[in-house]
Parts: sequence; C-alpha cells; structure tokens
Amino acid sequence: MNMNQDKTTPRVAVLGTGYWGKNLVRNFYDLGCLSMVADSNPQTLASILEKYPGIKGVSSLEEILREPGITAVVMATPAPDHARGAIQILNAGLDVMVEKPMALSMEDGRAMVSLARSQGRILMVDHLLNRHPAITHLKKMIREGEFGRICHIWSRRLNLGRLKAEENALWSLAPHDISLIMNLLGTTPLSVKASGGSYLTEGIVDMAEADLTFPAGITAHISVSWLNPFKEMRLAVVGLEKMAVFDDLAPWSDKLIIYPHRIIWRGLNPDSARGEPIKVELETTEPLKEQCQAFLKAITTRKRPLDSHSEEALHVLSVLTAMDMAYKEGRPQVPEPVEPGFASFVHPTAQVDSGVFLGPGSKVWHFSHIMEGSIVGSGCNIGQNVVIGPRAHIGNGCKIQNNVSVYEGVTLEDDVFCGPSMVFTNVNNPRSFIKRMHELRPTLVKRGATIGANATVVCGHTLGEYCFIAAGSVVTHDVPAYALMRGNPARRAGWICRCGEKLPENLECAACGNNYHEEDGQLTPG
Repeated sequence: MNMNQDKTTPRVAVLGTGYWGKNLVRNFYDLGCLSMVADSNPQTLASILEKYPGIKGVSSLEEILREPGITAVVMATPAPDHARGAIQILNAGLDVMVEKPMALSMEDGRAMVSLARSQGRILMVDHLLNRHPAITHLKKMIREGEFGRICHIWSRRLNLGRLKAEENALWSLAPHDISLIMNLLGTTPLSVKASGGSYLTEGIVDMAEADLTFPAGITAHISVSWLNPFKEMRLAVVGLEKMAVFDDLAPWSDKLIIYPHRIIWRGLNPDSARGEPIKVELETTEPLKEQCQAFLKAITTRKRPLDSHSEEALHVLSVLTAMDMAYKEGRPQVPEPVEPGFASFVHPTAQVDSGVFLGPGSKVWHFSHIMEGSIVGSGCNIGQNVVIGPRAHIGNGCKIQNNVSVYEGVTLEDDVFCGPSMVFTNVNNPRSFIKRMHELRPTLVKRGATIGANATVVCGHTLGEYCFIAAGSVVTHDVPAYALMRGNPARRAGWICRCGEKLPENLECAACGNNYHEEDGQLTPG
C-alpha cells in the first residue's frame, strides 16, 4: 500500500506502465492513491516497483480484479485492449479511466457507456489537453465573444516515431485534436473528410489530413503524422476579431499567443488590421495531474466530470469512425449520432432541396422550405412556413418558430430561439429594380440567444451569447452578450441570465443562482 494513503483515499491500480503508463503511475502515486500496478513485462514492472516503494506489482488485469479494496483501474494498454479490459473492470464493480481512443469501434464504445450507466460506475477517457490552462483560456475567450465570428480552427500533431501496427495515425494521434476542437466550439461536426497514406504497413495510415464542417459554417483541419522530420503540436483559432496559437511544445511563457488581428471592411472589400502579438500568462499546472484529480473527484463524489466523460469520448469515437470511413471510401461522411434512433424528420408538405445538410434529430414541419447549400445542425425544430437559405447556417438545438425566414448571410449558432414571425434582413438598402445580392451584410446570432415574436434584426450586426430581444423590438446595432433589449430602436433594458430570467442589480440570478460580473458595458459569468 502507498504510504501516502489513508483509509478514505480511493485505491487506484494502473494497468500498463510503459510509455504513457509511467506518467499515470507518477501522478497517482504523488496524489497518494496508487496501490497497485500491473505490467506483463517483468523488467518494466521491477523498475516501477523500485522507483515507487510501497505499492504492489502484478502481471495482469485479472490479478488486479482479485485484489480486495481496489476502487478504480486506470488503463494504459494498447487501444485494441481498451474495450475488453474496461468491460471486465466495470463488470467487477470498479470505476475506470481509459487512455484514448476509448475503443476502436462505435459498437464497443456504446457497450462500454451502456455498461457504465447500468452499473452506476465512472467511465472516463484521458483527453487531458482539455485541462490545459491554455485551452481553458481559449475556451473562455471564445465564449465571451473576443474572437468575433469563429471561421476556422487548425491543429497539427506531427512527429517521427512511436510507429504502431495495431492502430493507424488517425486513431492514435487525432483523438486529442478532435476533443480539443469540439470542446472549444461546444458542438460536434456535421460532416468530415479525410485523406492519407500508408507507407510502412499495408492498411495502416501513417499520415492523414482531415477536414471537419461544424454548424454556423465553421471549419476545422487536422494534420497527423508519425512520419514527420520534426515534432509539432500546435492549434490555431481564426476569428474575425482575433486569432490565437497554442503551441504545446513551446516554453511555458510562449504556450498561448493572441494575435489581435481583425478583418475590417472598406466598402465591399475586406482588409486586415494587424496588432502586436500578446503572450498570455498561464498558471503553471500539469494537465495530466489535473485529469487524475478530476478522476479521483468523480470517484469520490459519484458525479461525472464536465469533460472527458464517457459520452464526450463517444462523440470523439464517432468522429474518428467517420474519418476512417471517409478515408477508405474517398468521400465525406456524417458522424454517427451518439444517441441511437436520433433520426431527422421532414413533414410531407415541407421541401428540403438537394445539397442541404439536415442534422440528426432535426424536424422540419408543414410547408417549410430549406434551400440549397444550407446547413441545419442536429436537434433543431423548424416550425411551419419557415424558409431557410440558400446557404444559411443553423447550429445545433435551434428552434425556429412559424413564419420566419433565415436568409443567406444569416448564421445562427447553437441553441438559438427565433420567435414567431420575427424578421431577418440581409441587404441594407434594397430596391426591387436593383440587384444587390452581392452586397449582403452578414448577421451572426450567437449561442443561446432568444429573439422574440415579431422582432426585426437589421442586417450586418452580431447578437451576443444568451441575449434576449423582446417581442416587437428592432435591432439596429450589435447586442452585447446577456443583454435584455427592448424597443424601436432596441436599447438595453437590463441584463438577463443564461436561464432566461432578468438579473437583479447584484447580478445574481434568483432562479438558478448564477453570478455575473459587469465591466465596461459587458457582462461575463462569475
């Protein structure tokens, strides 16, 4: 038994103490909860036991499961062993954390998640980079709208070495990038494309490129390779107001650099305005330690963590599976919905043109028309007599009530509510006898915003996250996040909570308890 343990501390066993397992051993030992390690290699096991006195060493998972008092098992074994081992552990009534990828098929992943639910056990997957302070900072900036409209995210994970024959470079390297991008955007991709090459072992991809399309027209690109002459682990976020680069191999002071470059319009022509790069001062923490602590907290509280939980990992597995299929078949693929039976519905009187993407679980009701090139995310509800497009972008979970037209140039992020008969425009000075579709002014409605019945949104503006536009109001300028807007023209009449309740002067919601902070005319959570 680890001498740092007391009787209330979870007793953790680590299965596999090689390349990555040794890092898990170190962290769980330092956290005072490591009781046992298992490795089939006697030399590796002996080295671990010499370095970390007071823990028990065995050679197999079966021996771990026979050990009384073990609370949880952390798996750092080859990917083909993940599903079988995790199912054994869950069936033994223990919690488990699995290295990425959680499994090599959706069937296995679903079986793991279903078993964890039925047994009431914690199942986590080690997508540890979501706990990196640089990613936490980036996510906060995105949520607060500092980047403006997000256009693109790219990620490169390149190296020479750690060649594998049991899984390809996509499955081995891309899970972190997929998880990071979905975490930053708060949504899952609508479709994926992939290409690559096998040079060492037939059928095993050594380098790959993947393109992902997200709601609201956001795209992402992932490059992975274990046949690269130099090591690179970088991610960039490209917005219209700011840009940023996270370099995981840079010195800590250079990990995250913000580029205050922005796109400005001179008439109908875009131009760039450059700013001086800003190095972000980050708290010095080890993401793996944070991940291990999150697992221990989940074990103790019996509450799954907000990220790295089994459903999040299943989303990553769905995207990986779609990428693999896209590579093999040479055409784009739609990731399989995580919840089974989540099919879209189109009423017989509605029309959905060719070239439209309609996400799983979305419903299109009577006499509505979704025009070519439009993207509608998953779980949307499109009411009666609604027109979308052409080439409009609707995020996940949006509700568009009766008699609304979402024109080209309008983008709705996730969870936007459009009340009955509200109006978007897309040309500032229309004349029926002058063609001005080349002069479209884009409108962006950010995550969680509500637009009341019969309100009008004049084109060329951004409505901030979780803002609330009162019925009949006319929006003629940008709207801050969480703003309650009323009148013609609409003016701020207070602040509104994410839950939809108006906030009192102390900015603490009486309905849900959320706290906010106001500074320079902007509201931020906490």
